[in-house]
Amino acid sequence: MTKQTILGRVTQLAKANINALLDQAEDPQKMLDQLIRDYSNNIAEAEEAVASTIGNLRLMEQDHQEDVTAAKEWGGKALAASRKADELRGGGQTAEADRFDNLAKVALGRQLQSEKEARTAEPTIAAQTEVVSKLRTGLDQMKAKLGELQAKRDELVARARSAQAQNTMMDAVKSIDVLDPTSELSRFEDKVRREEARAVGKQELAASSLDAQFEQLDALGDSAEIEARLAALKG
Repeated sequence: MTKQTILGRVTQLAKANINALLDQAEDPQKMLDQLIRDYSNNIAEAEEAVASTIGNLRLMEQDHQEDVTAAKEWGGKALAASRKADELRGGGQTAEADRFDNLAKVALGRQLQSEKEARTAEPTIAAQTEVVSKLRTGLDQMKAKLGELQAKRDELVARARSAQAQNTMMDAVKSIDVLDPTSELSRFEDKVRREEARAVGKQELAASSLDAQFEQLDALGDSAEIEARLAALKG
């Protein structure tokens, strides 16, 4: 995986439009759960890639520092050899002085080589430092986006549960309206009232029958009285 690919992937994931994705989802909760899993995996992969890039940068920095240190050390050796050559030449030891001058030249060559390697590495180190900075920024954005996803997921789950509870309650209320148990009580009450009315009717009929019998009895009494009085007249 190249550094540019890593950076592009981190940037693309960090700029994902979550709201647009949710608008297209049939089941936002399931999609958010999947997004959270994917994002967590992507963050873990990106962290590994960024860690590797940082590790490579640190190695380059160490090599650069070693070149800088080596250049300084070879410079010190060249100076020491040159001074020794001057000292020997002052004492008339020309051959020995030439040998130390040659050592100074070798040291200066090594110093020059180390300085070149250090200068060559500096632009690469600067570029890698910028890449690492951008990768870290991208990771921070991804982690912030993951927090947004988790918060959105929790909010939607709570809202979905509340809506489901409200719908269940409204369905129950609607069922009560459609099948009103008080209507059954009303029909039963009507039946009781009709039975009570029949009882009253029977009572009234029974009372009417007794009155008729007593009226008949009274009529018989009157007839007997009439017969008695007729007999008295004839006697």
